[in-house]
Amino acid sequence: MDDLEYNAKLEELDHLLNDDVVEMEPSRVWSLLLEVSQHDLGGFEARA
Repeated sequence: MDDLEYNAKLEELDHLLNDDVVEMEPSRVWSLLLEVSQHDLGGFEARA
């Protein structure tokens, strides 16, 4: 993921968590957190 995609995901996450008008979508929040954290860790795959 390039920096543009990374920043877009952070903005979407911020929007989902902080906008009172937007309905919370827990599955989308978790998905975004996974993608962002993988980027922050240098591309390591998360394992459950």
